[in-house]
Amino acid sequence: MAKAFFRLQKFLRRTQFLLFFLTAAYLMAGSLLLLQRTRLVIQQGSRGTSTNQALQAPDGMAGVGIADPRMLQNPRSGPRLLVGMDALQEPALDQHSPQWLVSRNLELRQLRRRWFHRFISDQEPMQTVGFKAMKHTAEHKGTYMGCFSDDPRERTLKGAVFYDLRKMTVSHCQEACAERAYTYAGLAYGAECYCGNKLPATTSKPEECNSECKGEKGSVCGGVNRLSVYMVEELQAGARRRRNVIYRGCFRAPENLTDTFPASLIQPNLTVEMCSEFCSKKEFPLAVIRGRECYCGYPTGRFSLHDGADGLLCSGMHNASSAAEGKYCLVYQTPVQDTRCTDRKFLTTKSKVFVALSSFPGAGNTWARHLIEHATGYYTGSYYFDGTLYNKGFKGEKDHWRSRRTICVKTHESGKTEIEMFDSAILLIRNPYKSLMAEFNRKYAGHLGYATDRNWKSK
Repeated sequence: MAKAFFRLQKFLRRTQFLLFFLTAAYLMAGSLLLLQRTRLVIQQGSRGTSTNQALQAPDGMAGVGIADPRMLQNPRSGPRLLVGMDALQEPALDQHSPQWLVSRNLELRQLRRRWFHRFISDQEPMQTVGFKAMKHTAEHKGTYMGCFSDDPRERTLKGAVFYDLRKMTVSHCQEACAERAYTYAGLAYGAECYCGNKLPATTSKPEECNSECKGEKGSVCGGVNRLSVYMVEELQAGARRRRNVIYRGCFRAPENLTDTFPASLIQPNLTVEMCSEFCSKKEFPLAVIRGRECYCGYPTGRFSLHDGADGLLCSGMHNASSAAEGKYCLVYQTPVQDTRCTDRKFLTTKSKVFVALSSFPGAGNTWARHLIEHATGYYTGSYYFDGTLYNKGFKGEKDHWRSRRTICVKTHESGKTEIEMFDSAILLIRNPYKSLMAEFNRKYAGHLGYATDRNWKSK
């Protein structure tokens, strides 16, 4: 009895192994057949033997496909040839086909689609990096100028600056620069937008601009110390320039306009649009008109814009007698931002004194950093990294706290070891009760928010 049972057990084991190998062989044969048929269809589509297999798609069409390599060199020359998913599908079955056959073919199509997507995604990082950048330039309104180097100590595009760690896109940056009448828009680190009117001088390799935009997958927004620069669409910028010019008023002209304002223009038929556009290109926030003369500059002690004159004194500005007298001038605010106080940078050389900005949480450390940065023009660092603060313009957040490129470093640490790491300190002291209240609000609602009643009543 035991011998018969042993033989039966041995037979069943052999049968299990046999079934396992047969099943594996069947699956491998089916997979090879499926891959061979799919490759055959792709090859037929790439040869262009049939008009049904080469689908012509317009530039704006979104989809997955293989592009003609010749079209990658000039993406705007014409429509792209795509071998789309429809080319991989088999001819439609007859309506009278059995249901099981229809479902089987649908399953095969789904398998082919999945394999095709995996095949494209595997090949994409190696073959289509340049295609992504070119596709990126073709889809957006502005003209892509190239990849340029950007010195963190001295910015290349010196106009307005914007940060958005979550939603930065190429279009968003272009629109922001166009509204302020800038000619160029540059993106860096995937989340930073810079505006200016002068093209950077130093170019870089295209592959060095490799940071993906935070708000747009597949798009390139510069890189580390690299700018993806676009020329803003002229029609969009020109249409908004006049609307963004703000009339500041009529003022008494300073004694020597040439010494007061660094740029000037003399035009026989001078208009507000001409003067504003001229000053915007020169990156000045003020456009001053006196007769045929246009001056560009900043508000200064000699021309503070504090004491305005009666507007009737400037009502005849464009006639010869008023221009000859030259006592009053019209002042307009251009779309260019005055970045003299808001423009900050890192220290040009490493600081010899390591300064801590120390406080208990909620004592006003962030507000003190804001005042210090705007008073000195240099970034402050942080012992921690706060993405929210970086998004608000505290660029020193991403710099290492021991780099010594910032004027001081925020810290809430109070241990002996942490204190001895610094050479000196700025100590902020606040009412402890108010500090605790502020820290509780920050914990539940951010730096500028307030905790809800539900938070206050919680455990």
